[in-house]
Order: sequence, then C-alpha cells, then structure tokens
Amino acid sequence: MHRSLTQIYDGRVAAGTLRADAAQRAVLPLLDRVRAELEAPVKKPGLFGLFAKPPEPIRGLYLWGGVGRGKSMLMDLFGEAVAVPKRRVHFHAFMQEVQGKIDGHRRAREEDPIQPVAAEIAAAVRLLCFDEMQITDIADAMIVGRLFDEMFKRGVTVVTTSNRPPVDLYKNGLNRQLFLPFIEILSSRLEVHEIVSETDYRLHRLAGAEVYFAPAGTAAHKKMDALWNELTGHDGTTKLRIEVKGRSVVIPQYHNGVGRARFWDLCGAMLGPADYLAIAGALRVLMIDDIPHLSASNFNEAKRFVTLIDALYEGKVRLICSAADVPERLYNEGEGSFEFARTASRLREMQSADWSQENR
Repeated sequence: MHRSLTQIYDGRVAAGTLRADAAQRAVLPLLDRVRAELEAPVKKPGLFGLFAKPPEPIRGLYLWGGVGRGKSMLMDLFGEAVAVPKRRVHFHAFMQEVQGKIDGHRRAREEDPIQPVAAEIAAAVRLLCFDEMQITDIADAMIVGRLFDEMFKRGVTVVTTSNRPPVDLYKNGLNRQLFLPFIEILSSRLEVHEIVSETDYRLHRLAGAEVYFAPAGTAAHKKMDALWNELTGHDGTTKLRIEVKGRSVVIPQYHNGVGRARFWDLCGAMLGPADYLAIAGALRVLMIDDIPHLSASNFNEAKRFVTLIDALYEGKVRLICSAADVPERLYNEGEGSFEFARTASRLREMQSADWSQENR
C-alpha cells in the first residue's frame, strides 16, 4: 500500500528537507482525497452501460494564499505521488498553448474550436496541475469558462494554486461580467482552500528589513540581489509575460509571485494604466532596480512611474527598490514635481514592515 501524502511530508520533515508547518500539513488530506479518487478503479458499465449516466467527475482543489506559503511545494508532492496520466504546467503557459490551438481550429473554419481543444486535453490527461492561476488577459477571460466546463464534462480533474481566491480572479477586468460564470464553475468543481500560515517563508524575511536602497549603485545592487535570492530561492530566471489587450508586458525575472525589473523596463516602455494594473494583479512582490532622478527631461517616464506606484499601492503589492535618492528628493524640479509629493509619501508608506498586511 502506498504512503499517504502526510506520511511522505512527515518523512521529509524528519529528514530535514522540509520545515514543519501546520497550515501546509492541513492541506495534505485534501490532496490525498483527490489522489485516492483518481486512483480508484474505474467502474465498468454493466449490461445497460450504454444508457448509464456518466459518473460524476472528481472534484479538484483550488489552493490559494500569499507568496511563500508552500503552495508549489505541496503541488510537487502531490504530482509526484499521484499515479494517473497528468500534467503540471504554469497556468499562463497553458493558456498560451490553448489560444494557439484555438486559433488553429478557427483557421480550419471549425464552428466551435473550444470543443476539440478540450477533447484533445482530456484524451491526454486525467489530471491537470496548474501553478499560479491568474487571469489578466481578456482573451483568456472570455474562453476559460467554456474551456474548463468542457474539460470537466470529459472527466479532467484540476488541482491549482493561486495567490488569490476565485472571486478575485480578473478583478476589475474588462467585461468581467462575462467572466463570472467561470468563478461559479471553479467554486462548484473545485474545493477552495486558503493556506493561512503563520510562517510566510519568504515575505516574513522582509519584516523590519530595508526595502528601499539609495543611492543606487554597487552596494544597493548587492542588497537587492541578496533579497531576490531570499525571496526566490535563487530560482528567478523565468520571464513573466502578461497579455494585456493583445500585447505582451514582460517582467524580465519572475518566480512564484515575485518579479524583478529595471525602472526603464517598466517606465521607459509605452505602458499605461491597464498594463500596470495587470502587473499589480499578477505579482505579490515587485523589485525595481535603478530608479533615476526625475525631471522635465524624463517627464513621460516619471508620469508612468507615478501610475505604476499607484497601481502597486492599490494592489497591495510589496515594493523593493533601488533609487538615485530618497523618495522626497527623486523629483525636485520641473512640471509634475509638486504632484509627486503624493507618490513620495506612498513610497515611504510602502517601506513599513507590515504595510501590505495592514492594508489588505
């Protein structure tokens, strides 16, 4: 008889490869329930099987919680243990694949391209394990409800992680009312569980830590690198591409809800409020390198920076940055310098140890 996920977890804690966490351990029976139902022998239809009602699909699991709660580790544990045809994939990458397949069927002039895509997925796997379910692109938002409904009808089980509860997916998105049926589908087909952990393995390291480094330079970059490695476990070489209104917004470095970019990546490009809102919706922590002095000479970049900070502030995204000067001296002269006082105040407020928790 195979070991339960709790037994595997406890074994790794005893071996010193994991730190015990009660909130993580509480998730394991929920995952074991999904595993047991997936691995149970499939009942063969009887004499009248042709007319029998199809079996109820197995209810999956939606795990959500802040960065560093161990969601990806729990998904790894589950994925390694369950013995059915399965696939583990980042949700954003999966949706990019799906959009490509749908486009192919549309070019073939098929009336309903979603059904054959769902059928193809169901023929390959019984279990889909998604990392970081998030919806930031209207194209995804408009098809995801029907796609998942068709997959569920074909017996695909979904286990997913997210930084947000289902009700907050695609929050404030364009035509969000058309997306609401997907939230209903998720809530009925997946058990929703929040991981509320006293130990936030990454963000707790920021409590009381310096998160604004000025002046930018070698010393500041070393401190930024050290925090990046703490937050990502040295695993941050992946880019995050966020689709916004048919174009891609790229965060050059990304891992598990933590992103890092230079000022010029974010404010030197032709980005607007929708882009910055999408960034804030996709991240829990953003690290920005090399914020320069702002003035009339870089007025457009300064305006974008103000918009970015507003989006991060409203989205309760933790900010870590290196800058040419302290917030109050970043923008001393030229048009817009007076209005920048509010941004400087927000930059100060966002440095407090428990700012993002206080403002949730």
